[in-house]
Amino acid sequence: MNTSFKDQIEQFKNQNQNRGRLLVSCPDQPGIVSAISQFLFSHNANILESSQYSTNPEGGIFFIRIEFECPGLKEKAASMEQQFIEIAEKFSMDWRLTPVYKVKKAAIFVSKELHCLQELLWEWQSGDLMTEIALVISNHEVARDVVEGLKIPFHYIPANKDIRQQVEEKQLQLLEEYDVDLIVLARYMQILTPNFVAANPNKIINIHHSFLPAFIGARPYERAYGRGVKLIGATSHYVTNDLDEGPIIEQDIARVDHRANVDTLKKIGRSIERSVLARAIKWHVEDRIIVHQNKTIVF
Repeated sequence: MNTSFKDQIEQFKNQNQNRGRLLVSCPDQPGIVSAISQFLFSHNANILESSQYSTNPEGGIFFIRIEFECPGLKEKAASMEQQFIEIAEKFSMDWRLTPVYKVKKAAIFVSKELHCLQELLWEWQSGDLMTEIALVISNHEVARDVVEGLKIPFHYIPANKDIRQQVEEKQLQLLEEYDVDLIVLARYMQILTPNFVAANPNKIINIHHSFLPAFIGARPYERAYGRGVKLIGATSHYVTNDLDEGPIIEQDIARVDHRANVDTLKKIGRSIERSVLARAIKWHVEDRIIVHQNKTIVF
């Protein structure tokens, strides 16, 4: 890893060693916020930020994200998780308690087009994307110099549909070796198998170069041009076994007109893709996303 970024990581960990995040989803009912607040108060924790949402106050699903400061969190985190189980069971919660100092490790998958990768590297170098880029995996060599120039491990693994199983076995081994928390498909132009997706539920984020659900699948800019669209966009989403139909995290658009050819659409689209993917990754590593069915709640 880049030495200067190692210093940024250590500084971030030191500054946030007592900060935690709690994400909860459960059937809505009275007493949830009170129970969580009392629990945090009992551990001398101070709530810094709290956001909540209910699909329906009567019989709906309740979601909440809390960021808090708790003295001695590094020593108390495991005990707090154990003690929270009683509250979670009472309210039938899906939940996770994450110490902020545990910086997530990301693997970036990329093919020939590097604009999304380069955007993430820039955000990472500037300290605006607080994750550890553990490695980059590609089915082409074009990204090697960019990646290795930043002292990030680069792994070239040729891939096609005929050797997909062997390729994914190598990839899964690397993900385990580097203890990866998040997989980013930064214009990685290969379809993942159900086994690979099942091994990483809600841990794979893709950028699709259209405003979904429009133009699912391949060659969306060419198809958008063929339809004479007046808006083009990009979508970042979690990967499921249904192609380009996983829970949407972020989207954006730009207006175009009849003068735009396919190359113009691609040029405009790449700018949208970069920013949309970067925002989605930031929200994920900041524990701002709760997946519910095939949707996301983004706090």
